[in-house]
Amino acid sequence: MKAAISPITISKEQIPEDENVIVIKHLFKKFGSNAVLKDFNLKVKKGKNTVVLGKSGSGKSVLIKCIIGLLKPDNGSITVFGEDIPELDEEGLDKVRTKIGFLFQGNALYDSMTIRENLEFPLRRHWFDLSEPAIDKMVHEALENVGLAKTLDMMPSELSGGMLKRVALARTIILKPEIILYDEPTTGLDPVTSKEIENLILALQKKYQTTTIIISHDMTCVKNISDVVVLLLNGQCYIEGSYEELEKSTDEQIKQFFE
Repeated sequence: MKAAISPITISKEQIPEDENVIVIKHLFKKFGSNAVLKDFNLKVKKGKNTVVLGKSGSGKSVLIKCIIGLLKPDNGSITVFGEDIPELDEEGLDKVRTKIGFLFQGNALYDSMTIRENLEFPLRRHWFDLSEPAIDKMVHEALENVGLAKTLDMMPSELSGGMLKRVALARTIILKPEIILYDEPTTGLDPVTSKEIENLILALQKKYQTTTIIISHDMTCVKNISDVVVLLLNGQCYIEGSYEELEKSTDEQIKQFFE
């Protein structure tokens, strides 16, 4: 059995409501000669839904992969709960990741595993020494949170696209993370299912008081779930504000997203 890794010792109560739980300064990331992020700066406050808006290929997914440590930036700093992500070793990253949930655009479920096994996977993979009853309780609670308690022993191939997205969301929240990163949560879904996912994101944010970053170019989703909208343009944080503030802008660079 793997030795348990102690979770990072920081609780929601220790973080003031107005504190920045994520701070990104002068972030640069390029692939070959293609500079994707160029001096990107952002502060994310506790408990807020921050949507990063941008065109396809603008670097939105690269940004959140840098935040969670899946990609290492070429320069700049990313601090999460005061920890400098690019400077952490694997053990340090594992500790921080116990507080971060990541909903992949393609769901990233294992086709050969049941829904139960997919949700158990993060619990067995790294850090907690949990009893079987505790694991079972956490799996049931996560599925109940997304309205899919009856899918426990089904296979992913038996579920619709919207149900798969909800299962992926259940796996994301199973550890009750303080931060959740959503990569295009409504892409490929019909309008009714998209609305269901938006409502789930809002309900779970309210229930667990999570801080969220949502990557999206779905303007309906952006309008419905954002507290703050950040426009990622030419590799930089071009502007940030409420949806209503940006929608009223006369700046042509901003208007193109709201037309």
